[in-house]
Amino acid sequence: MEAPLEEIEFLARSTNRVEVLQLLASAPQTRADLATATGASQATLGRILEDFADRSWVSRDGEEYVATATGELVAEGVEELVALLETEAKLRDVVAYLPTAELGFDLRRLADATVTVPTRTRPSAPLQRVLDAMAGATTLRAFSHTLNEQSLATARDRVAAGEQTFEAVLSAGAIEALAADDVLWRRLQTLAESDDAEIRVRREEVPVAVTVADDTVYLLVRDNGGILRASLHTDDPAVREWADQAFSGYWKASDPFDPTAFEE
Repeated sequence: MEAPLEEIEFLARSTNRVEVLQLLASAPQTRADLATATGASQATLGRILEDFADRSWVSRDGEEYVATATGELVAEGVEELVALLETEAKLRDVVAYLPTAELGFDLRRLADATVTVPTRTRPSAPLQRVLDAMAGATTLRAFSHTLNEQSLATARDRVAAGEQTFEAVLSAGAIEALAADDVLWRRLQTLAESDDAEIRVRREEVPVAVTVADDTVYLLVRDNGGILRASLHTDDPAVREWADQAFSGYWKASDPFDPTAFEE
């Protein structure tokens, strides 16, 4: 194990080494090409190319240098590691709250996700990100353990205006919380009565809060105290496939919304 780690350290100590190897793996390069692309001096490039040649990562063909098969392999591995660490850095502050057991996709699929967290000046930024998406979507599907006042109002208004179709699976707990507030309860019933909306109720808890606005998946992340910590959204096809399958599963295992079942 020590030798591979030493090679990783060798590459990691110099961004020029990583960049040169990736450039050579993409296409043959002259030293002038490498100097232009990296800004490295000829002396630095000379040392890098010599070190790579010692490892059989590059070979020379006239004035050009090219990555060998193993050089391409290392370059690909480094690129994958960099991408993985970039994704890890993006998720580092929210991973403690991610319901990873419920996410049926590799976290690498969140490489292009946007993570929105509260700030002092915008404490509601995560929720606002989702509300903005809801306000601009023509189709909305959701499965969640909660439905907050703003999301309910947005969906009701969009559906009433004929600008959106709305399908949702909500936990019984979410419905009960809305039933405890007369204003929110009337809004929910108004929404459910629309021809362009359908709500179903799952007696068991829905462990995640997901909204699919058109083709984009939004995930709201809360801590154990129910405090909203972040929203994540992505257009990644694998995440969208998971969300569609999860929605279908919850939909089939739930019952049509019946207001009388929640009224005393």
